[in-house]
Amino acid sequence: MDLIIRNAKLTDHNSLVDIAIKEGIFQQINENIPFEAEKEIEAKGQLVIPPFVESHIHLDSALSVHHMPANESGTLLEAINLWDSFTDNLTKTDTYERAKKAVEWLVVQGVQHIRAHTDCTESSLQTMQAILQLKEDMQSLVDIQVVAFPQNGLFLQDDAVELIEKAVQMGADVIGGLPQAEITREDGIKQIAHIFDLAKKYNKTIDIHTDETTDDQSRFLEVIAKYTLQYKMQNRVTASHTTALHQYNNDYAAKVIQNVKRAGVQIVTNPFSNALLQNRLDGYPKSRGTTRVDELLANSVNVSIGNDNMMDPFGPLGKGNVLQAAHLLAHTAHLSSEQQLNQLFQMITRNGAKTLQITDDYGIKVGNTANCIILQATSIAEAIRLISDCLYVIRKGIIIATTEPAIRNLVTEQSTKQIHFTNT
Repeated sequence: MDLIIRNAKLTDHNSLVDIAIKEGIFQQINENIPFEAEKEIEAKGQLVIPPFVESHIHLDSALSVHHMPANESGTLLEAINLWDSFTDNLTKTDTYERAKKAVEWLVVQGVQHIRAHTDCTESSLQTMQAILQLKEDMQSLVDIQVVAFPQNGLFLQDDAVELIEKAVQMGADVIGGLPQAEITREDGIKQIAHIFDLAKKYNKTIDIHTDETTDDQSRFLEVIAKYTLQYKMQNRVTASHTTALHQYNNDYAAKVIQNVKRAGVQIVTNPFSNALLQNRLDGYPKSRGTTRVDELLANSVNVSIGNDNMMDPFGPLGKGNVLQAAHLLAHTAHLSSEQQLNQLFQMITRNGAKTLQITDDYGIKVGNTANCIILQATSIAEAIRLISDCLYVIRKGIIIATTEPAIRNLVTEQSTKQIHFTNT
């Protein structure tokens, strides 16, 4: 064997196991594998899980916050205006270098699958070129799905319709959208229809920024459910954000959720940007800037989590830690029971894999590609509570990243005591 992980805690096993890997494939998962390997890792009863999935991020804008004026209002509208001004002087090299650094941050924190929404409304499409090049160059470390994202809509810019199709022809994996960017609801619906036509033409999946507002009259999610059924694209369509769903009256929200379930539309919630950008105009009391995660989960809708923004005008903070995003969502969406914490964990692993349609070879299972991570935690609740470090990142049986956990010492006059934030 090339690698054996000893005394691993798997979420679906009661006892600790050894995991044997050879030629990039999980070969055995048993208690006390008797033979040795060229390299061994002692997991010490800590969690060994499939890699994290980053279901929604904007790599093209990542780490740009210090290159433009601050978003003083903190609103989505000002962020969009700042980004539009910044793109006038954007270069392919700058985009590539910032995005590469962001991907490296994600990888060392356990992410091996990324869906990257990429602006396709700038006329040179150099942003799209940069992220497509990054996808190719980083494939030994991470799988990147590139979304052709019409940041400024399709019907406000003369060449936007041509540009999104050109982005797909260049190699974009997913077709994105932003219907609320159009001036009228009618144009928003027209945009959704165009996206579905394009997806059918090129056999692509869809991921649309949907109802990213606190306006209870923003109601594009129901239109997406309708077109998903009409085009028979169940389980191939994702609606991201859907924060207006939070604001709908309960009867209407229940109807929409049932139609989302019926259509197999998947939802991505983005706790950092949703909490930061939404409800800025509420006054008090302020609503929580998130979608109805608990009700969606209760209705068996597949919900996953994204970081969305990392140090850009839409969100000046962030370091690409999806476990931290889950931790925040536990608070803002009131998900704190043992079952709900387990659901949160699924949202950054298996649910995300379903969103990205990578389920066939995802998971720690004999015969699957040996992709996994080791967390400094012995349970799911502990991992979320501590936002635990990712000690090892293993891809195709090769260790590609390690993290040395922090050592904290409490110094008193009498002694030095090491502090461990564990369940004990």
